[in-house]
Amino acid sequence: MVAPKLVGIAGSFNRPSKTYALVQHVAELASSHYAFESKIYDLHDVGPSLGTSLWRKDLDDQARRVIDDIVSADALIIGSPTYKGSYPGLFKHLIDLIDPHELRAKPIIITATGGGDRHALMVEHQLRPLFGFFMSHTLPTAVYASDRDFTDYKVSSEPLSKRIDEVIGELATFFPGATALLAAAE
Repeated sequence: MVAPKLVGIAGSFNRPSKTYALVQHVAELASSHYAFESKIYDLHDVGPSLGTSLWRKDLDDQARRVIDDIVSADALIIGSPTYKGSYPGLFKHLIDLIDPHELRAKPIIITATGGGDRHALMVEHQLRPLFGFFMSHTLPTAVYASDRDFTDYKVSSEPLSKRIDEVIGELATFFPGATALLAAAE
């Protein structure tokens, strides 16, 4: 049996990045619960052709491979830094290069990071509607983390950890064969 594929995309260029750290943390926990094969990308991994391509066919091989991994995943973790109350433009451009039918019915964990609580609703007012357009299944629990939830780019907040555990539990609806693993982990 082939392991289900989980792909995380952090809409950030920065390294290190709290957004990447959050996506990676969620992916590691989800992979341990559901035996996912996982891969995490950020915009740096997509490469420079993203900013110069108007169409998907214009992307270089590196960027095309990232998009191919995104659309072939069984589940996604989407993470975005919050920039002026929304997601960064190049992150949106990456998503714009995906055909809507390619994400239809795909379970998606939505996450975001920001400097403080002022941006917490970004997950509900920006990311959830974006992936609603694609007719994806955004999981009910969204995860927002502020600077105070991290120590040295590691998740260190108990309330954030509980929220992450909630959303990972919600994946069981889409991967029922793995619920025994989830129950054994508790």
